[in-house]
Amino acid sequence: MLTVDYTRLGMRPGDLVLDMGAGAGRHSFECFKRGANVVAFDYGFDELPPVRDLFWAMQDVGEAPEESWAACGNGDAVHLPFRDDSFDRIICSEVFEHIPNDTGAMAELARVLKPGGVLAATVPSWLPEKVCWALSAEYHAPLAQGGHVRIYTEGLLRQRLTDAGLSPEGSHRAHALHAPYWWLRCLVGPTNDSNPLVQAYHKLLVWDIAKAPALTRTTERVLNPVLGKSVVVYARKPGSPAGERARATAESERVGV
Repeated sequence: MLTVDYTRLGMRPGDLVLDMGAGAGRHSFECFKRGANVVAFDYGFDELPPVRDLFWAMQDVGEAPEESWAACGNGDAVHLPFRDDSFDRIICSEVFEHIPNDTGAMAELARVLKPGGVLAATVPSWLPEKVCWALSAEYHAPLAQGGHVRIYTEGLLRQRLTDAGLSPEGSHRAHALHAPYWWLRCLVGPTNDSNPLVQAYHKLLVWDIAKAPALTRTTERVLNPVLGKSVVVYARKPGSPAGERARATAESERVGV
């Protein structure tokens, strides 16, 4: 289940991509499959060995180009172990809402992003998240260990990315069908995975992800602008290094500008 739109991200084969807060690796795997060189980085070390193993397996069976490479890293988003201007593209999906010092994390991502590079930042969108917080105190901090510490509006996210030195551009919402699922979980208790209604809805979501039927895909596209569980903002680092200038020139020639 991908939250980021790779067309809007503008990632191309050979790009160096940081997946900040990679978790189980869903965005990292897609980047690797598309020919990027990937660093899957996460605060939780236990998440990383399975991600590393699947990177190897993907290359072994030909699901990722032989010339691409992928690695895993463990550490703190507020103190990234990378040089300035290292990455062509960065994905930070559903991370900032967990970090008390989110402005520090955004500043670090801006630091390691190359001039002209793009960051795709995703957080829970305001309305679905507000309902979750209202339904259950166990869903968020301080009762939920490692839980969400704030609710973002898109305007707040854009302002903080701007304050970090980035230039927010387009945005969209995603995963509208997941919003009612989390409201249901909050009603019965966020950790109550055995509830029959929760299990039934989870099966529906798994079926939707696996089969992508037209009915549910169309329904989600219609509902996303209002009920999308996640909001994604794409922000560019000012400047235009040689690689980005070449991309811009090629794109202009392609469209006849």
